[in-house]
Amino acid sequence: MLDCAIIGGGPAGLTAGLYTTRGGLKNVVMFEMGMPGGQITQSSEIENYPGFYQHGKTGMDFMETWQEQCFAFGLKHEMKKVERVSKEKEHFVVTLEDGNSIEAKTVIVGTGSTPKRTGIKGEDEFWGRGVSTCATCDGFFYKDKEVAVLGGGDTALEEAHYLSNICSKVYLIHRRDSFRASPTTVDRIKNIDNIEIITNTIIEEIEGDMMGVTGVRLKNIKTDEKSNLKVPGLFIFVGHNVNNSVLKDEGGNFICDMSDWGQVVVDLSMRTSIKGLYATGDMRIEAPKQVVSAAGDGAVAALQVISYLQEES
Repeated sequence: MLDCAIIGGGPAGLTAGLYTTRGGLKNVVMFEMGMPGGQITQSSEIENYPGFYQHGKTGMDFMETWQEQCFAFGLKHEMKKVERVSKEKEHFVVTLEDGNSIEAKTVIVGTGSTPKRTGIKGEDEFWGRGVSTCATCDGFFYKDKEVAVLGGGDTALEEAHYLSNICSKVYLIHRRDSFRASPTTVDRIKNIDNIEIITNTIIEEIEGDMMGVTGVRLKNIKTDEKSNLKVPGLFIFVGHNVNNSVLKDEGGNFICDMSDWGQVVVDLSMRTSIKGLYATGDMRIEAPKQVVSAAGDGAVAALQVISYLQEES
């Protein structure tokens, strides 16, 4: 039986693996289908992780040393997909996609979330090369430049506000004439001089060249009027899909408490409503969706696992 099963190999999972194994646990396995690293491996450059500032270093470069460090302390990596997690009496059963199962005393889940794609022409081609879903991560690359933001919810407007402090101008594009965001957020955005709101408008195509995005083609859905907007960056905020399927039982019901948005409800110690089960990173409630925060979640969960096992022994 495993001391701890870690599901997900992003910053949260890797950090949890480091802290559990370095903390003395001998039988810890991380389940991750591909090479560990998570979404950050797709980033073209890392500038906002404390202690790591090397111009030109990619997300893949950044995560490479994490893997080496974690595995050095005895973390095992299984390239197997987890179908679901269940609890039977005092232990957990981790069921794999091939039908086999493994028992574990504790489980840390860090399967993250996936930004929703819009299907706009050019989105996939320029993803990570001018198309972003994280203003905190990539906003600084557009310092004193004009950018566009697509979306109408609280996140889109809050990120537009954040970008307005960095960029010379922010175009906020929304397909409707009213926003889903809270009225106070909308009022605040309307009072920011360098944010231009463009409503009743969709993006038909993202244009660019070998260097990345150069602009977007717009269409007003009420008048059919078309226009071009020359910007080097487009930030898309149309929601995230939480990767929470491993926490569903065979009947499709969640085994622990979840928010209305499908995020795992945890306390400050990353504990879920199920004793011995912890959730970390982007899949938990109120996640900042930053690497440094996910790593912190992994460390907190790992320390809680060690304490839990000591109390149970």
